[in-house]
Amino acid sequence: MARKCDICNKGVVAGVQYSHSHRQSKRTWAPNLKRVRAVVNGTPQRVNVCTRCLRSGKVERAV
Repeated sequence: MARKCDICNKGVVAGVQYSHSHRQSKRTWAPNLKRVRAVVNGTPQRVNVCTRCLRSGKVERAV
């Protein structure tokens, strides 16, 4: 599963994490994705959608 939202294209972001003593380590932040059945072009399909798109109503869930 690609770690990218099929609706808003939100994906993995890389950066540097700092500890309280200012030590650095490289890490990645991944979006909170859910695999849901949604209506795409009139037919139900399984898509990877971030929880923000689900919450804001950008996705029509298939029953």
